[in-house]
Amino acid sequence: MGETRREMKQSESLQASLPEDIALKIASFLPVGDLCALGSCSRFWREFCGSDVLWESLTRQRWPSLNFSTESSSVDHGDSSSLEGWRDLYVKWHAKMPEAMLVVQHVNQCAVSGSLDIRDFLKAIKHLNSMGLGFKDVEMFLLRPEVNVLLNLVGLHYCVHCLKVPAEHVMEALRNSKISQREVCVKWWNLGRLLFNGFGMRDESHCRLVSLQDLALPQDNQVLAVIHRGQFTRSFASRYPYSILLVLPGLSRSSQVCD
Repeated sequence: MGETRREMKQSESLQASLPEDIALKIASFLPVGDLCALGSCSRFWREFCGSDVLWESLTRQRWPSLNFSTESSSVDHGDSSSLEGWRDLYVKWHAKMPEAMLVVQHVNQCAVSGSLDIRDFLKAIKHLNSMGLGFKDVEMFLLRPEVNVLLNLVGLHYCVHCLKVPAEHVMEALRNSKISQREVCVKWWNLGRLLFNGFGMRDESHCRLVSLQDLALPQDNQVLAVIHRGQFTRSFASRYPYSILLVLPGLSRSSQVCD
């Protein structure tokens, strides 16, 4: 027992001799979960792992689209009545992220038939944007196999058009979640123009059956651009106009899907 205590003291003494810049550098490479685990190892690491330098970086990385200037200005280390620091700010915003489940519920309610109205789709994107979700949040709530492909598409579209996440990062997230090969059918039409002689051109119909992997590639962003512009779309059955469609189980990449 006495020997164990001696070893612990030696370990703490060795850690305390570690230069601050090196300790911070080590901690800066860790994701949030590992950083918190390291902070529970000893008093030395607890102090370093609570550093504002680390938590400011983690907060800004996770929610790059949010403006923290107002809230961060209240972080005053000499004022005990204010927020303790960036770690508290991180915890505060992390606690808000389950609100993303409202988007999941909204899409599921609107897509009971297997199709989703383009207006409901864009409404979901708008809600995500207003919440300030970051890429990690989208991975946790939307880019996962437990939800349907329409929710995957909402997350993918938000990452590409709102967060401007590089394609390689989006592709990696899709592969890690094993959803890259999931398919969605997008059908839209352009209204025919009225000609000078009073006759009109026929409406032009388009249909694409694409995988999430295809949509994440820059060269196939035409389909995402169509969705982003909110052009008119139609479903297989005319009962659901302006729809983005979920490919039903058993349907293959064949002409019957887009007829």
